[in-house]
Parts: sequence; C-alpha cells; structure tokens
Amino acid sequence: MDLSYILNELGEDRELYFNSVAPPIIQTSNFAFKKVDEMRKAFQDEYSTFLYSRGLNPTVKILSEKLAALDGAEDCLVFNSGAGAIFAAVFANVKSGDHIISVDKPYTWAQKLFNVILPRFNVTTTYVDGRDIENFKNAIQSNTSVIYLETPNSWSFYLQDLKEIANLAKEKNILTICDNSYCTPLYQRPIEYGIDLVLQSATKYINGHSDVIAGVLSGNKAMIKRIFDSEFLNMGIGTTPFNAWLMLRGLRTLDVRLARISETTKKVVAFLKSNEKVEEIIFPFDKDFPQYDLAKKQMQGACGLFSFFIKTNAIKEIETFCENLQHILMAVSWGGYESLIIPGCASVKPEDFDANTKEHKQLRMYVGLEDAQYIIDDLKRGFEAIKS
Repeated sequence: MDLSYILNELGEDRELYFNSVAPPIIQTSNFAFKKVDEMRKAFQDEYSTFLYSRGLNPTVKILSEKLAALDGAEDCLVFNSGAGAIFAAVFANVKSGDHIISVDKPYTWAQKLFNVILPRFNVTTTYVDGRDIENFKNAIQSNTSVIYLETPNSWSFYLQDLKEIANLAKEKNILTICDNSYCTPLYQRPIEYGIDLVLQSATKYINGHSDVIAGVLSGNKAMIKRIFDSEFLNMGIGTTPFNAWLMLRGLRTLDVRLARISETTKKVVAFLKSNEKVEEIIFPFDKDFPQYDLAKKQMQGACGLFSFFIKTNAIKEIETFCENLQHILMAVSWGGYESLIIPGCASVKPEDFDANTKEHKQLRMYVGLEDAQYIIDDLKRGFEAIKS
C-alpha cells in the first residue's frame, strides 16, 4: 500500500462528513440506535460497531486503520499512553505461573510491570542481553509464554535480530512483542520479520508535536479483538477523539519530519565525533556502532535519538554543559519538533555520582526540526562553558 495513500486517504470516507478534507472530531461518548436488534448486536460484539467511545470511535478508527497499515498489520488499537499499550499486550498473554523473557533494561514502565505488578500474579521475568540469540535460547523455560523486545533500546541502543528471535519463538510456541518506538513503522516493520505484536509510543514521532500522550499496539485481527474485548475495555485505556485527531494531523507530515530529522542528525553526530571534548557516540547508523551491520539490515533509518559522553569525570562539568544550552531543552521523551537532552546524572544524587559508571556520564540527545547549525552552535555553547 502506498505511503502517501495511507497518510492522506486511507480510512477517510469524506462523503460521510460533508466532503470535509480534514476528518472531524467525533467528540461523543455514545451512539444511538433506531432498532433494538441493532443495539443487541452491538452489545454482543462491541468490536463490530460504534456503541460507546471507550471502545470504538469514528475519529479513532480512521487513525487506527492508518497505523495498522503502516505496521503491515491486520488491525491495531490506540491507547492513551505507550505504557498502556505495553501493559495490555503483555497482560493479555500471560497467566499465573508463566515466564517472560525480556531484553535487559527495557522502557521504565515495562520493567515496572515485570518487576512489581506481574510477580503478584506469579509471573516471573528473566532479563537477557538481546544482542545474542543464544541468550534467548538459554533463558527459555517450559512455561515461557512471551519474549519482549525493544530494538533499538532508547538508552543503550542495543539491537535484537528480529527474524532470528521470531523464528526461535515460533518453534517454541512463544508469543513475541516488540517495542518499535525508536524507528516507527517507516524505518522498521517487526511484523514483516515474524514478530506477533508490535507497539510504539505514539507520543513520539507519530504525533510529533509534543502535545499528545498515546500508544499503539498492532497485530493480527484475532489477537487485537481479544485484547479489545478484555484488557482494553476493562481498563478504559483507549485514546480520546481529540488526541486521535491531533495524531491524524501529525501523521500527514511523518515522512518529511523523519527525513529532515535524519539528515540533521547526521550533521550533529559528525560534529560531536570531531569534537575533542567528546569521548564516545552511540548511534545505530554510526559506522563505529558495534551492531551497525544489523542496524542497516533491519532498519531503514535511525532518526534523531543518540547518546554521547563528554571527556570528564566531574558531575559539575556535565551539569555546566547542560545548563548552558540555550535552545536544546533538558526534558524527557523525544520525537517532537524540539531538540532535547537528558544527562544520565540527573537520575542520581550528586554524592552517588560515580565516574566509573558509564550511565552516570551518559548524555542522551534528541535532534528535532531545527536547523543543523542552530543545534550545533548551541552544543558549542555548552562545550565553551566547560572550558571557561
């Protein structure tokens, strides 16, 4: 299916809403019926029609059709956060006594689910270094029901070989789930490699304007319906019509935003690699990245998220660098219009800073839509503050 068709036309039956070019926001909580039998059928299968906007809503439906097509999936659900998508995907596929294999150090709220919530239901998790398929093979138990992936990871940028892992999981009848937030469906499509469920934080590139929190979960229709009928409706974690409308707006420019960000990132990474104050860069499309060949094999792009390390052992110099940036904002997340930075030392107390702990010295940066030189000049400002 053509990308331009998906982003601009798919699911948009303009004749239904006065031939409006932009779809309307159907801001309603419920939907009326003229026949009792029509309402009866809606009660029996809420997935088949519009009954109550906690479930299906016309504006959200347009968005979900586009997102499923982008993922190469049969269907998808749109959640009110990426964490909601993670929770539903995992919770729907485990039972008491089950075992999960997860990549090491996944997204914070995935890790919280594995470490805090699921143990209450006698579900255990083994974390593995996902760079080696043998680690997955060795971790499989007789009760393993889910393998949870995140490639690339949003801090270490470790990759997993999606095809290898999908083949292994199918041999053992294990469900695979992959967080694809880093790449988006434009730059990586895990379902094409055999992954069962793919999710992403739509807060990031899908929306792209730093004004919506949302998550996406895609897969085959039977699995998505099963999750809809249970976890999705029970927890009431679907997105709102207004947020869906904002994401439809964001999707229109997804392709051009990613292209712009990718090109700018190349220039910013090149600047940092040539800077004498930079010790190391971690970026999947950098030729010095240890998994560069795998990145080029299964990813079509790497967008704007990477990490670097300043040559210093002093927390004060890291803080000085960050606090002297005038345009690159110190904030979490990524995927919006604005460039961002997070110092790893922000997660530790100053007295606990350890220069020998790599994560304490890490600076994760996101390149936004600003001009490359504008961003580079700001980074220079931070480096100059360290020297003074």
